Amino acid sequence: MEDAVKGARRYSSPLRHEQAAATRAQVLAAARELFTAQGYPATTVGQIAAQAGVSVDTLYATVGRKPQLLREVVETAISGTDRTVPAEERGYVIALRAAPGAVAKIRIYTDAIATISPRTAPIFAALRDASRTDQSCADLDLEISKRRADNMLRFAADLRATGELRPELTDRFIADTIWATSGWEHYAQLVTGRGWTATQFGDYLRESWTRLFLASI
Repeated sequence: MEDAVKGARRYSSPLRHEQAAATRAQVLAAARELFTAQGYPATTVGQIAAQAGVSVDTLYATVGRKPQLLREVVETAISGTDRTVPAEERGYVIALRAAPGAVAKIRIYTDAIATISPRTAPIFAALRDASRTDQSCADLDLEISKRRADNMLRFAADLRATGELRPELTDRFIADTIWATSGWEHYAQLVTGRGWTATQFGDYLRESWTRLFLASI
């Protein structure tokens, strides 16, 4: 009898984890859809729970309250997974740091931006809108912006280490240029506003950065 109970526990634990993960994914998908469609202020936790097919209590237990929901939606949009992934652990960051030359590093990063931006731009726009009236959202928007700026400085240093950059350009100039041109606002201007594809946006960044930053171009 005792062995049977232990066996049941071994089988039920993975099942519970799978169910919890599925519920979390449903909640985040519903939050993402509603936040981007009608905005953060107009979206209620009850609406998210109803769309996800769960109770409000289950939503709270699975992800958290509304500010935490938005944070998780932002972080998972950035990572492309169901969890937060630090920049240094993302596949494209590992690849670009291992790449031997500046041209390859820029190509890897701009390809990643073209892949990531379609899912991040709408939620970043919702976050920026929410930050006008909600302090927790404003704090998150500022945190993400600062984190991006710090990551751009690391990328500039990676490029500098190749010895291929124009010597008169500082790392700060390079980082700020990358920060501005790869941001969701610029993506929205060209893709949403002018009908570009995400691939065209990535190609434009690659061509622009290569010509602007590298000494031999």
